[in-house]
Amino acid sequence: MDLWSKKVPGIITQVLLILISSHWATTGEICHSPLVSNLLPSSFRSSSHLSGSHGPGFAKLNRREGAGGWSPLSSDGYQWLEVDLGERTHITAVATQGRYGSSDWLTAYLLMFSDTGHNWRQYRQEDSIDAFPGNTNADSVVQHKLQHPVIARYVRLIPLDWNPNGRIGLRLETYGCHYNSDVVSFDGRSSLLFRLSPRPRQMALESISLKFKTLWNSGILLHAEGHSEHSLTLELEKGKLLLLLRKGKTLQILTHHLVSLGSLLDDQHWHDVTVEHHSTHLNLTVDKNTLHHKHPHGVTVAQVLQYKMWFYVSVGSHRNFKGCLENLVYNGVNLVDLAKQEDQRGNVTFSCSEPVFVAMTFTSPESFLCLPGVTEPSSTGASVGLQFRTWNKAGLLLTFDLPKHGGTVWLYLSRARLHLQIHKSGRAPLELSAGSALNDGQWHSVELMSRRGHLTVTVDGDEGASAHASPSFPVTTGSQLFFGGCPPEDSSPECLNPFRVFQGCMRLLAVDDQLVDLIMVQQRMMGNYSHLQIDMCGIIDRCSLSHCEHGGSCSQSWSTFHCNCSTTGYSGATCHSSIYEQSCEAYKHKGNTSGYYYIDVDGSGPIRPQLIYCDMTGSRHTHQTHTHPTHTHIKHTSNTHHHSAHFEYSSEEEQLAAIITQSEHCEQELTYHCRKSHGPPLSWWVGGPGGGQVQTHWAGAPPGSQRCACGLQESCVDPKHHCNCDADRTEWANDSGLLTHKETLPVRSLVLGDVHRPGSESAYKVGHLRCHGDKNVWNAAFFDKETSYLHFPTFHGELSADISFLFKTTSSSGVFLENLGIKDFIRIELSSSTEVLFSFDVGNGPLEVRVEAGSPLNDDRWHRIRAERNVKEASLRLDELPAATQEAPADGHIHLQLNSQLFIGGTASRQKGFRGCIRSLQLNGVTLDLEERAKITPGVQAGCPGHCSSYGSLCQNQGRCVERPDSFSCNCSPSAYTGAFCDREVSASFKPGTSISYTFEEPNRSSSALPDTTLRAENISLSFRTSQSPALLLYVGSHRREYLALLLNKHDKLEVRYRLDSTKDAEVLRSKVRNLANGQLHAVTISRLADAVSVQVTHTHTHTHTHNSLKYTFQSVLNSGDLDPELSRIASLGFTGCLSAVLFNSVSPLKAALLHQDTSPVIVTGPLVQSICGSTSANPYAAETTHHLSGQSGSVGTGQPLVNAVRSDSALIGGTIAARLFSSIMIS
Repeated sequence: MDLWSKKVPGIITQVLLILISSHWATTGEICHSPLVSNLLPSSFRSSSHLSGSHGPGFAKLNRREGAGGWSPLSSDGYQWLEVDLGERTHITAVATQGRYGSSDWLTAYLLMFSDTGHNWRQYRQEDSIDAFPGNTNADSVVQHKLQHPVIARYVRLIPLDWNPNGRIGLRLETYGCHYNSDVVSFDGRSSLLFRLSPRPRQMALESISLKFKTLWNSGILLHAEGHSEHSLTLELEKGKLLLLLRKGKTLQILTHHLVSLGSLLDDQHWHDVTVEHHSTHLNLTVDKNTLHHKHPHGVTVAQVLQYKMWFYVSVGSHRNFKGCLENLVYNGVNLVDLAKQEDQRGNVTFSCSEPVFVAMTFTSPESFLCLPGVTEPSSTGASVGLQFRTWNKAGLLLTFDLPKHGGTVWLYLSRARLHLQIHKSGRAPLELSAGSALNDGQWHSVELMSRRGHLTVTVDGDEGASAHASPSFPVTTGSQLFFGGCPPEDSSPECLNPFRVFQGCMRLLAVDDQLVDLIMVQQRMMGNYSHLQIDMCGIIDRCSLSHCEHGGSCSQSWSTFHCNCSTTGYSGATCHSSIYEQSCEAYKHKGNTSGYYYIDVDGSGPIRPQLIYCDMTGSRHTHQTHTHPTHTHIKHTSNTHHHSAHFEYSSEEEQLAAIITQSEHCEQELTYHCRKSHGPPLSWWVGGPGGGQVQTHWAGAPPGSQRCACGLQESCVDPKHHCNCDADRTEWANDSGLLTHKETLPVRSLVLGDVHRPGSESAYKVGHLRCHGDKNVWNAAFFDKETSYLHFPTFHGELSADISFLFKTTSSSGVFLENLGIKDFIRIELSSSTEVLFSFDVGNGPLEVRVEAGSPLNDDRWHRIRAERNVKEASLRLDELPAATQEAPADGHIHLQLNSQLFIGGTASRQKGFRGCIRSLQLNGVTLDLEERAKITPGVQAGCPGHCSSYGSLCQNQGRCVERPDSFSCNCSPSAYTGAFCDREVSASFKPGTSISYTFEEPNRSSSALPDTTLRAENISLSFRTSQSPALLLYVGSHRREYLALLLNKHDKLEVRYRLDSTKDAEVLRSKVRNLANGQLHAVTISRLADAVSVQVTHTHTHTHTHNSLKYTFQSVLNSGDLDPELSRIASLGFTGCLSAVLFNSVSPLKAALLHQDTSPVIVTGPLVQSICGSTSANPYAAETTHHLSGQSGSVGTGQPLVNAVRSDSALIGGTIAARLFSSIMIS
């Protein structure tokens, strides 16, 4: 037939093109009719009943017949009430009530559903909440609307808790409406074929929807082919649904694996599947979870749908589907119903026949099942079989004693392998193992067989693995077999379990080839059990829709899941929080130096971290490289009228856009040289976000101006043109400069026209994109009153929420942030002067996380708070203190549902508000613009000064912190170092002819005498590296003959020479450290305060000596002839080596010579080369501090402080002393 289908035995049983879910009710229909009230008593069943008048048939809502409701014989956790609705029905709500006129009612219960009265499925809210709240008295009705409506025939309610002063008592009602169903069953050999010819009208949104249920974890559900021989396939593989796209006819070679979704879909429950085809992508939905996927390159769904389309449903193959399909709908056409009308049955039945496999769930460490063994053990052997599924790597499956105390058998999982151990007194243990990766959640079969002295353990039958042994004793089952675990020791001493208990599902238990009737076990007619759920498998795949973010890998056990974040760049229980800073600015203000850093511009957001270069020495922090950073020379060519270049950047598009947006300033150099050029409109460039837009302005001009910098400055070579390169001159012209308008950056391509003209020539270079500043880091607001606050839209952090900010205050308490819902809330507050409190409620009751500081937090210094809440835990971190954490309830509510405004700095009640500053507030990686909102809010000021109190310590090496309106900077003028934090040493390489002379102040020569002054303190420090000895490192002299000289003597030891009185010889202080001329870096510090002097070489302890204070004046002139002969000889040798970080009090002569020579009183003689020779990377020598007692010379170990008053008005570094005039400088 050429309309829909033919009988095609031996063709595949599945179809898929694009799915959309079928509707259970007409649009607008209210599905809330009572379903129980009109049922006959025979529709009710229960685990037991107290009496005839307490039977299940009396459990109808608001009815008073019999004893006014159902009550079981015993009130315990193994009771249940079941209702048969007669057919599969759409169920939307359930209501409960206690037994009329009694003290009997439920306070909590579980809700189960089934199509067959077996294989029950537990209803879960939010995929984690099990229990429904019940009643508080016998008469009121408590109704719960199901978040996800259910389609089922049978409803079972299991009491969990009840009135402690009564017993279990129940009346109930369910609500819903009729459900339309067209079902087809496949046995693994049957099939349906639909040929759509002519093809139905193509729609903008094409879809296929269906439901399926099966006990088998693999099989092709649906296959669709088009005239182009491309095909789409929907296939079940290991319990997951795959959407496949293939090129060509073959079904064996997978060309494109598009997406996979779902897990444990072989649970014999109905699952909804929808495939939707849009113009550019496919949507696959399984049980309300959707994945979006773009078409792979070269193959589109449209190719499958061209001309003819064939649907094969369950075509003959070893991968055939075995199970039931329901409501298979393609673009609104019910294909199953159509097949019924045309009587096109490809060996299928239009009903769902399914086998009954009764499973049981071992839910807790107390779970076990005890079954009786065979009454007369066979002398030839025994067999035990079962199937199990679990996520745990370890657990006891089975144990029993050999008859007549002959030993013990354990069958258990360890490291996801099956192990058998048999312990028999007087013999070595017998051990076997088989299988691997048995904790994958799939059903695995196990068989233990002992026959005629041969013992075999088999996993997964013929397709699995087995292990064999030939014990010298018979292995037969004893009087009892224990599955999953053991009862408490006092109740069953014969069962011992040295292994972990089993948590998972079992089914098809067989002892000596006889299947165990688990329904009889459930009814307590056979065996014994505890903490079992019988006739259901409650396994949950917690990794199917993984809560592990940012690519974290998910693993799981029976009760929880874990995220491995090791390779993601994120941390936390769900890999939510980035381990990287969001900008170079943030790294800079942590004290980091220039280098490559990973930047995560949106924190916990979806944009991936990127490795970029951060220049911390100046204002250009972030460098973004591209593919063509070099100069390109373009000469005249007659082959084309233009030259174009495209620039690809190292960062992804969203990363690049985010960096530009959050930066305070961005710039990109565009160098353009030309001759014989007409320029615009023949030349342009493309820049900006996305693909960019055509830009006609050039460096130095505003966007859209069609000008260059010279056009704005009216300095172009030809006044008639707005750019130099417009003038068509034969000589070279230049229109170069910086592009600084962020909205036009980065430069993505460049087009140069007019290159075909004879003589035309040009050269260009597009520099790297450079950005600096972070608008988010310093975005702050000051809250002046406790009643002041800022408000923002509702915070949406349903499953993951991270909040970070900095604060400073002088108040002892106040609420930083609050957002409320109907019942849920989230709040962060300063609860006391030393404690921060993070609290929230997602429906499980308030949860609090506290961090106690070791010192007051109201110290008017910046403190950082980072709070995170996810489905596994909540954490709170204050500054660099260890994070405090609280685990979330294992099966509690997980969605944070808020609906009010977000309040910052206060609360909705305007109580407990915060007074102080809040800065850099980010919620899930998004920065809130506090400053903009503060500008329009009374009682709140934009910005917050006072950063040096917190960050002044970042200014190193005597650098001074300087306040800025929105940040701070370091003034390095009093330091021998430079850089953003005065942390970069200033070093130079010296040669014998090199010297630096620094004059502090010229004397007033007309004065008859200089004033009598006293120098009471000086501090001198430097580092050196040399292989020369002897060598003069530093000389400081005054107008008189007093001086200080620092040198290496001929024994490679350090000497400090003082001459405090021109009438006396110099005093010499020698270091004990040898071999200082070893080419390694050594640091020297000389300090004097009043009558104490210390000299420290690198890092040793300080030893001091005391002496009377000296006063002296500087009136004489010093020249090289004033030096003693030995010092003059050493000075004449010059210095070869490295000097670094030279500082005399607040003057750095070396830095002045290298960086500020034009503005400093410094004279440089000979070659002076700046270098990085002052690096401390190689300095293996121990340090020594040496001190000198006035009036003595030589090495000194310990003693009293020394007084030396040395007045220095000139300094000479690293070379021959030049004859100069030095005037006095007053230092107090």
